[in-house]
Amino acid sequence: PLFGPVATARYPIVVGRENPREDLKTVMDKGSEYLQKGFCIIIFPQKTRSAIFDKSSFNSLGIKLAKKNNVPVIPLALVTDAWGNGKLIKEFGKIDTNKKVYFEFGEPLTVEGNGSEQHQKVIDFIENNFKKWGRSDLIKY
Repeated sequence: PLFGPVATARYPIVVGRENPREDLKTVMDKGSEYLQKGFCIIIFPQKTRSAIFDKSSFNSLGIKLAKKNNVPVIPLALVTDAWGNGKLIKEFGKIDTNKKVYFEFGEPLTVEGNGSEQHQKVIDFIENNFKKWGRSDLIKY
């Protein structure tokens, strides 16, 4: 009850994470609706906030949504291990002020063909920034 109005005001696209096919439909439908209204959408392609960048579990949902709606993909490399996981609610963990938060946006990418080239460019962008920041320890090879 407390967070419902706040979450709704941010226009989240809520998925259950138990039925990938249904989640895909939800993201494609709601995402298309929001993009047509001029909203920007952030998609976390590893399903949830994770301490490790696992390239093998990095899905192409954002690429598919961008292609369907003829909008660019803007890569985002993000390291937020300063924000720990909460014991009861994941999003309410402690913040370690001794750790740095890193983020960098890349140049917009136009999705061409099946989008596999742009998908790889996003992965490479993230991996290269992790290395630049001295955080290769967070990359799963």
